[in-house]
Amino acid sequence: MWAATLGAALAFGAPGTLADAASTAPGTPTHASTASATHARAAVSASPRATWVAGTRAYLVLTTPGDSTAVRSAIAASGGTVFSTFDPIGVIVAHSASSTFATTVRGVAGVQQVGATRTSDVPADAYNPALPATPAQATTPAGEPVRADMSQIKADQAWAVNPGSATVKVGILDTGVDGQHQDLAPNFDAADSVSCAYGKPDSRAGAWRDVDTHGTHVAGTIAAAKNGKGVIGVAPAVRIAAVRVAEPGNSFFFAENTICGFVWAGDHGFQVTNNSYYTDPWQFNCPDNIDQAAIIEGVKRAQQYAETKGSLQIAAAGNENYDLAHKTTDSASPNDSTPITRTITNACLDIPTELPGVVTVAANGTGVTKASFSNYGQNVIDVAAPGSSVYSTVPGGGYGTKSGTSMATPHVVGVAALIASANPGITPAQIRAQLAAQANDIACPSDARCTGTTANNAFFGEGQVDALKAVGTTPPAGKYFENLTDYAINDNATVDSPITVTGVSGNAPATLKVGVDIKHTYIGDLKVDLVAPDGTVYPLHNHTGGSADNLAQTYTVNASSEVANGTWKLRVNDNAASDTGTINAWNLTF
Repeated sequence: MWAATLGAALAFGAPGTLADAASTAPGTPTHASTASATHARAAVSASPRATWVAGTRAYLVLTTPGDSTAVRSAIAASGGTVFSTFDPIGVIVAHSASSTFATTVRGVAGVQQVGATRTSDVPADAYNPALPATPAQATTPAGEPVRADMSQIKADQAWAVNPGSATVKVGILDTGVDGQHQDLAPNFDAADSVSCAYGKPDSRAGAWRDVDTHGTHVAGTIAAAKNGKGVIGVAPAVRIAAVRVAEPGNSFFFAENTICGFVWAGDHGFQVTNNSYYTDPWQFNCPDNIDQAAIIEGVKRAQQYAETKGSLQIAAAGNENYDLAHKTTDSASPNDSTPITRTITNACLDIPTELPGVVTVAANGTGVTKASFSNYGQNVIDVAAPGSSVYSTVPGGGYGTKSGTSMATPHVVGVAALIASANPGITPAQIRAQLAAQANDIACPSDARCTGTTANNAFFGEGQVDALKAVGTTPPAGKYFENLTDYAINDNATVDSPITVTGVSGNAPATLKVGVDIKHTYIGDLKVDLVAPDGTVYPLHNHTGGSADNLAQTYTVNASSEVANGTWKLRVNDNAASDTGTINAWNLTF
């Protein structure tokens, strides 16, 4: 969920058109405000009615999974039209303009629940959807500097180990994706992309294009290609597919759209999906409301179906700075008509993020702080990731900056895709467990709202995700040492960053691993050496790379003649004017 002042489901807030960061000339960011808020083989589509009728509403009709022929006939006899069916999960999407439709169909044999999914009419566009426009593409100059959000989760170090596998496919359930964007096109899978707007798969070419900017921004954070221009995603070599669940004009994500999206994800082999939204029109769906109970059950069935097919859903926690573990009121719903203030309890769920099996993501600010807008909650938040001022792709070949749990979620999705890349055949449950186990603990700040322990608390869950651990470089116990302190690299100067090694018997190995993360705007200025405790110098980098930015690399050094214990140093010499930098971090693995 994006934390600009949004309507619809991208953030909690009043209804209205998205207030987004517009596309800009290449390399020129725009800035969203920091928070005040925001086919499927299993689907059998019915023929739409010929004309739209004012007052038409959408309903979920839930049955026992399997053949729904009799119930579909009863729907037609009760003044309704079957818009789409998902028989494997027992969900039918029906339309009707009759005020007695829901009551009548609830009495039909085989019907378990019926619930309206909107408090507004189904748009006429549902019966003849217009294809989103194809944006003209700008050209981006060369250069893709490593961004702070990527360094924060060690994605820049993970790329050198495993940038992800093209056999791993990630589904982006959002406002659509500009698949022609130069930073996304190398990894974009048009064949498995679709529009699920209105609750029925539309696989026409381009139906999945972005009707806003949100989905394209999310896509870049996950898998922008490492191609020498623009930005780099967390998992820059995995495949991405667009599932547009937002409707044009308002970017609402209604329940039938989400159901369609999850079923598509399961049937099309998406190992991970990104869900940076909540299901409109209810910020929270309460089981004591007959309509909302059907929404909960229908979306839950679709999510469970996707997981049984091998797909893990990851979702944004939301941007209201709200305690999801102690719910009291909801004043933003329904957002498709006139919101009212209502009293709620913890039984009321933010969907899909609070459904069982879904990974719930909170947003970090700079470093290991809580983003001011991020929702929180003990035993609700699973993990956290950077979500403030994230720079990524927007339609038309441009780039922009957005903030929100919408921006944190794709960082986690990218890490999950790296886990899947490093572990072929891994299950959704195993990915979920690894995300938690590999996350770096963040202690609560001095804030009474943050309950729990350092290992698991209301603000950060299990902690901030770690891309480097995701690719299989979990440090061996007792043999991994690192220095995360920043050391300035000044012009024509030398700086040492020390690591003191203890508890390692004998000599260092012939395959000593030296991980280096240096931020510098002209690496050709630099000479980088490893200095052993006895003063022996091992060259790592010697004035190569020219004008390239930053040095993030793991070197292998034969240090078998050196005693392991003692103080090792990373020595960096800058012997030219104009460009400076920082030793951001470095590590030794024995």
